[in-house]
Amino acid sequence: MKKSKVTLFVLTILALMLAACGASATKAPVATQATTVTEAPIAEPQSCPSTAMSADSATELVIGTGGKGGVFYPLGEGLAKILSANMQGITSTFIETGGSVDNMKFVQSGKVQIGFSTVDTAYDAVLGQAAYAQSGKVPACALAVLYTSYMHIIVREAARIHTVMDMKGRIISVGDSGSSTEGAADRILQAAGLDPQKDITRQNLSIADAATAMTEGKIDGFFWIGGLPTKAISDMLSTGLEVRFVDASEYIKPLSEKYGPVYRVFTLPKDVYGTDADAPGIGVGNILFVNANMNEDQAYQILKTIFDHLDEFHALHPQAKNLILEDAIVGSSIPFHPGAVRFYKEKGAWK
Repeated sequence: MKKSKVTLFVLTILALMLAACGASATKAPVATQATTVTEAPIAEPQSCPSTAMSADSATELVIGTGGKGGVFYPLGEGLAKILSANMQGITSTFIETGGSVDNMKFVQSGKVQIGFSTVDTAYDAVLGQAAYAQSGKVPACALAVLYTSYMHIIVREAARIHTVMDMKGRIISVGDSGSSTEGAADRILQAAGLDPQKDITRQNLSIADAATAMTEGKIDGFFWIGGLPTKAISDMLSTGLEVRFVDASEYIKPLSEKYGPVYRVFTLPKDVYGTDADAPGIGVGNILFVNANMNEDQAYQILKTIFDHLDEFHALHPQAKNLILEDAIVGSSIPFHPGAVRFYKEKGAWK
C-alpha cells in the first residue's frame, strides 16, 4: 500500500475513534455468548472522557425501559426497586418507552438518567447518525454489557414466507416507532432489496400488539429484537399458532460493512420456545448506559448496588442471569463511564 493510502487509512480510523464519545474514545465490538454467537475479535474496552464528571449527584434516577412484553421492561422495573431500596438518598422510578432510540434521546434530554439500548442503536447515537441525524450526537457512556438479543423474524406459516424477500407486498410489523427493532428491521429489508416504506404494508406495533395481531391473523409477520424468552412470543406460541422463524443471517456481512460490527450470527436454541429445530439468525448485544455528564461516584454506586444485589437482579428475567462481572465489559459498542471503569478496576475485571 502506498504511503498516502496508509496515511489516509490511519486518519480515517482516528476520526472514528474520536467520534465515538465526543472526544477520545474507541468502540469495542458487540457482545458475544460462547454457545450461540459466532465469535469475533474483541478489542479492549474503552473509557469515556473524564472531564465532564463533576455534576452533582441526582436524587431521583428515572430509568428508560421498553415496551411491555419485552425484556427491557421487567429489567428496568426491577432495577428501579433495587436502586431505591439500596442507594441512600435515592428514589428510582421507571417509564415505559419505545425502546433503545427513545432511551438514548431521553438520556440526552435529561428525561431519564439510565437507559437500556441495543449496541447498534448506541453506536449510531454516539456518532449522531441514522435515527440521530437530526437530534445530534448523544453523549452516552456504558455501565455494563447485559446480554445478547435475538432478532426474531416471525411469520405465520400460512403466509408462505420463507425469506425476507418474500415479505414484499405483505403486512409486516417492524416494531415500535422509536425502537431499535424498527431501525434494524429497515436495514434488513433494505439488505434484501426491499423498500421498507413501499414494499411492505408497514405496521409499527409493540411486541405485545404484534403477537396479538399475528394470533388474530391481522398481520403476516413481525420483527422483534428481544431477549430470550420474550414473554409475548411465548404466549403467542402457546395458542398453537403455526409460525416460521425466518433466517436473515445471510445479510450480516453487508450490514456489518455498512453499519459497523454490531450484528452477529446467533442461533436460537429450539428449547427456548419449543420449536422443532434451532433457528439461525442475527444477534444484537444490549447495554445499560447513562449520560457522560453523570457524576462519577453516582455511576460507580449504581454499578456497585447492582453487583452487591446480583441475585436480585438475576431473578428479574432469565436474560438477567447473563450479567456477570467478567463479561460486563465485553462487547460494548460505546465507551464506558469513568465511574464504571473505576468499579471494574477495583473488582479486577478491567485490566
